[in-house]
Amino acid sequence: MSIFDALLYPGTLVCRRMGIDPESDQGLIRSMFNMLIYLVVILCGLWAAM
Repeated sequence: MSIFDALLYPGTLVCRRMGIDPESDQGLIRSMFNMLIYLVVILCGLWAAM
């Protein structure tokens, strides 16, 4: 598994759980889920740091 695959793994899991092929639209749905997951993680980290 490459670093790129590891970064996209959360979105891939969400897509598979919802029954969506992660590669169906060139990965845009997977990227959207990754953005939302990492946004929540980063905002929680920033909140905890303050």
